Amino acid sequence: MKFGFIGHPTSIGLKRYVKMLDLLDRSSRDLQVGYQRDIWSHRNLVPFVDFGRIQSPAGVSCEGIVHYLPLTAEEMLSTPRAVQQRIFEGIESLQAQGAQLVGLGGFTSIIGKRGLVTAERAGIPVTSGNSLTTYAGYTVLLQTLERLQLDPADAQVAIVGYPGSICLALAKLLLQLGCRLDLVHRGTADDAQLLEHLPEHWRSRVTLLNSMDAAYERNRLFAAATSSGGVIDVSRLAPGSIVVDIALPRDAERPPTPRTDVLVLDGGCVTASPATKLGGESMNMSIKQQINGCLAETMVLALEGRAECFSIGRDLPPEKVLEIGEIAERHGFRAFPLASYGERINIELINGLRRFHHRGNAQAPGYTPSDLAATEPDSGEARRSQTVQRYRSYINPMLADFLQMQRCDKVFERAEGCTLTDTDGERFLDMVSGYGCLNLGHNPQVVTEAIQKYVANMGPNFVQYVSLPEETSKLAERLCAVAPGRFERVFFSNSGTEAVEAALKLAKAASRRSRFVFANNSYHGKTLGALSVTGREKHQKHFRPLLPGCTGVPFGDLEALRVELEQGDVCAFIIEPIQGEGGVYLPPDGYLKAAQELCRRTGTLLIVDEIQTGLGRTGRLFACEWEGVEPDIMVLSKSLSGGLIPIGATLSSAQIWDAAYASTGRFLLHTSTFGGCNLAGVAGLAALEGVIEQDLPRRAQEMGDYFKAELQQAVQAYPFIKEVRGRGLMLGIQFNNDFSGAVEACAREFGTRLPGDWHLAYRFFPDEVREHLAAAVGKMEESLAEMFCMRFVTKLSNDHRILTFVTANSSTVIRIQPPLIISKEEVDHFVKSFATVCEEMSTFMN
Repeated sequence: MKFGFIGHPTSIGLKRYVKMLDLLDRSSRDLQVGYQRDIWSHRNLVPFVDFGRIQSPAGVSCEGIVHYLPLTAEEMLSTPRAVQQRIFEGIESLQAQGAQLVGLGGFTSIIGKRGLVTAERAGIPVTSGNSLTTYAGYTVLLQTLERLQLDPADAQVAIVGYPGSICLALAKLLLQLGCRLDLVHRGTADDAQLLEHLPEHWRSRVTLLNSMDAAYERNRLFAAATSSGGVIDVSRLAPGSIVVDIALPRDAERPPTPRTDVLVLDGGCVTASPATKLGGESMNMSIKQQINGCLAETMVLALEGRAECFSIGRDLPPEKVLEIGEIAERHGFRAFPLASYGERINIELINGLRRFHHRGNAQAPGYTPSDLAATEPDSGEARRSQTVQRYRSYINPMLADFLQMQRCDKVFERAEGCTLTDTDGERFLDMVSGYGCLNLGHNPQVVTEAIQKYVANMGPNFVQYVSLPEETSKLAERLCAVAPGRFERVFFSNSGTEAVEAALKLAKAASRRSRFVFANNSYHGKTLGALSVTGREKHQKHFRPLLPGCTGVPFGDLEALRVELEQGDVCAFIIEPIQGEGGVYLPPDGYLKAAQELCRRTGTLLIVDEIQTGLGRTGRLFACEWEGVEPDIMVLSKSLSGGLIPIGATLSSAQIWDAAYASTGRFLLHTSTFGGCNLAGVAGLAALEGVIEQDLPRRAQEMGDYFKAELQQAVQAYPFIKEVRGRGLMLGIQFNNDFSGAVEACAREFGTRLPGDWHLAYRFFPDEVREHLAAAVGKMEESLAEMFCMRFVTKLSNDHRILTFVTANSSTVIRIQPPLIISKEEVDHFVKSFATVCEEMSTFMN
């Protein structure tokens, strides 16, 4: 059986989209056969899709074509008689092309007394598709109630657009479940007329509202299907509200300021299963997701061989709605996955709004910890999804979405050694360790016991600047004793970037010079000063102007460094012994020592950033010791407290410190409220002694050499792994899966295969368009290489329970920075798992 479908654009933007398709279609035919007058003649309907053969998993098939009536709802309402005639002509045209059933979408089904006139005069059966549209909205509401853990008898839903056909049918279905309803109408009829559509025994659970104002106050669940659109103001929804927007045009427009405490779900669409084939498919690409319910109902009826007016008029009996829904699901059409404004979402988003629908006092932002505790879920999965939603709502929505997209949105509840355990009890090997913060592993006993003892003894914490902190002083003394060179002063802060800020200010104040030199591709932090000496444009570009007088030189290039330093105005050169976030790059042998000599000869201070490399990571207590370098200033953080207390440290000689701050007017020019507190000192001292007593630098060197050799052996057969590099247990796996030329080849292939001469047409695109396309193509190909690398991160996590991630400056380098206490068995597990992922991802061997 063959069907036809007449849709229409629901916005000006979509009308212009249809107009674009029309122009491209005509141009393609013109390029193929040459100019013909009929190609450029008036069209009543614009061809959109020819599905060809549609195959159902139930073993039946049909054919179908979709055409657009190129008018918006407003335009149709302005000339309904003329539009009615165009619909009749469209049906006749589709019938002439073999259609035995025609579906009417949107306003094409409303014109003519909700399609009744159309059905009477058409030569073949027509259907509005509103029954399956209703079923789709109903199913989304059921999924919402289930996720919110609401019994239908306890749920109140506002139905917006009553007594329209979809809203009336939906109201009956929800009343059958036991829901209480607020029926929002336009107020053009009295209550008796509005209620006569419903059986009398249901009316006690119904409240009629003639405006949205009261609905906002009374409801957190909404289902909307008006014919006008735009009736729900998302900004006025109470926190936790969920709107199921069923019909087009949309009733809840996307707000200019996004909200993360409410959710608008597309309610009138279905998605075809992988087993449902909608015409020809290539590379799993087909129009299968978020199919309008009106179109899907027409498909389903054609698959059933039922050429009948299934959904016409206001009255859509609930039993017929359920019938078409059951039939649709048998043919592989379901209202899942969920979407919002056409964008697919994870159903777990609903879990995060659950607390707003239980215990009426749990209102953000004023709910109390006791309210929160009372609504906390018991299951691990529910706790994870609520955490994801809270993070998305109150911390960083884009990061939450990114981690969810990469399948890295785990929530962990226990940490010990090299192992993290998530809320479902799954154990993961941690090869990231806080990007180098956990040299002693998670919750090292030597540090936790020291902290617990100090707190149990009621030790004073915030005594800096009103007295002298004892524990902080001990840590400073010990750091100066074990660090290379003559360090006699330590300034404590809370993080690595703060330690870098302190170093930059110290160098400038001590030297009285104006400029800094740094290495390209470096990473020193994201506060303004540290960012100014970070050699990566993507981190800097949105914060310009940065500090003046900051110059980058190539990493490892002594001549470039000499040219800058010999100008005599550079106060400090800041360098990482190994560029960690840059992609785990080591400098050439002898570079750091030679750089130190250049600095001393030119009177430039040498700042060595040991934030990632320090405290045993590379096989020495400090990485600069590999070349015998003695910095003028050194910065530490990350693992300085075992990862348990925020701390940063900036070490210098007494001479440099005194030159900067040794006067009554200057000794308090740089301070930190939390920096130098006793508790951080206790943790830092315990962690430092733990690293030394366990001889973790030696262990890092031995285990790192073994790890690196085993990895190199495991990946040598896979050319998409360019290099395994690093030192100690600071390793990087460089990917090199080249996609250059892929997008251009794709475009050329399509240009060749499509009818007509599209290569000729492309040559006459404006130069600016082609330049932008070329730039976009380049970025797209870079993204493909990064996507390939991120699949390794995802597969290691999901298939092998191993946590890894890419470096900050390069998304084609996977960092390997496990705790220094990692065992040989854990290393072997990683190597074996990584080799397995390489094999599974080795379809193309370039």
